[in-house]
Amino acid sequence: MVVREWVLHVDLDQFIAAVEVARRPELRGKPVVVGGTGDPTERAVVATASYEAREFGVQSGMPLRTAAKRCPDAIFLATDAPAYQEVSDRVMATLREFPVVVEVLGWDEAFLGATTDDPEALAADLRRVVAEETGLSCSVGIGDNKLRAKLATGFAKPAGIFRLVQENWWDVMAEKPTDALWGIGAKTTKKLAEAGYRTVLELAGADPADLAARFGPKLGPWYRILAGGIGDAEVTATPYVARSRSRETTFQQNLTDPGVMAAEVAALAKRVSADVAEEGRPAARVAVKVRFAPFLTHTHSVTLPAPTADPAEIEKAALAVLDMFDLGRPVRLLGVRAEFLSTAARSASP
Repeated sequence: MVVREWVLHVDLDQFIAAVEVARRPELRGKPVVVGGTGDPTERAVVATASYEAREFGVQSGMPLRTAAKRCPDAIFLATDAPAYQEVSDRVMATLREFPVVVEVLGWDEAFLGATTDDPEALAADLRRVVAEETGLSCSVGIGDNKLRAKLATGFAKPAGIFRLVQENWWDVMAEKPTDALWGIGAKTTKKLAEAGYRTVLELAGADPADLAARFGPKLGPWYRILAGGIGDAEVTATPYVARSRSRETTFQQNLTDPGVMAAEVAALAKRVSADVAEEGRPAARVAVKVRFAPFLTHTHSVTLPAPTADPAEIEKAALAVLDMFDLGRPVRLLGVRAEFLSTAARSASP
């Protein structure tokens, strides 16, 4: 076989649920749902669900109450972020023991840059060693760029290996709906279908000018590029850097008093400010998320006059953003997010 450059995407299977099952072996094979405080009567959403729970239609982002209705026998557990971070760190350290470049994407996934004549053998070794060192299962997508490697993992799950490259792109992807592409969601898929682009092949053959007119001069043509499987192949070992820090609270009783809402936003802003200080980078933008009852979410944001870590400035901005909302409806969730300057923006700063 020919030695060449490959991009591998390693994705830990049902990661959060798997960590919990590893800590509680008696839960293996049972429907497990992780989210909030673990109380399905409280307002919170599903962080992840085991495959056994997913068979009942339980999905990430779903209200815990809905999950309990769909799977009454599910075992509900509270989220434990420090535990997931510790396991993730061990997995990434394990991956770095291989002759590959590791680009961490989050707790449960990473791109690997590798030079090999047998990527499937490398992927099998990765899966075996991760399982031996951490007890966790992972799936590996093999591609000639990041887009194809990421999509390949979807075909590999659970606990498998799949190769998606230029040579088999159309055989695998041509008749898939456009939301099979990484970066195209349900809303865009609906709009593309209304424009006559229902499959990946149809989108790949679209007129760039038509896409630009319908979806914007940058976004429209980019959808066509995605449909061709074209993407970045460079894997960098730069450490994962958070783009933002956020805090949010789901209230067990709806808030109706704007004064109480403002007090809650101020409290969240203080917590976010502490996170910003810990990050050691100033915030450039502040956003506020409001979820109105029963489940309608809106977000507004504002760019700060200058990047800052000053708690008073972050709180002031958060309260100003809150004023952008019509608070005449009951509120079930409030969130505050501080966004950092992008790497490119920092480099351009004098």
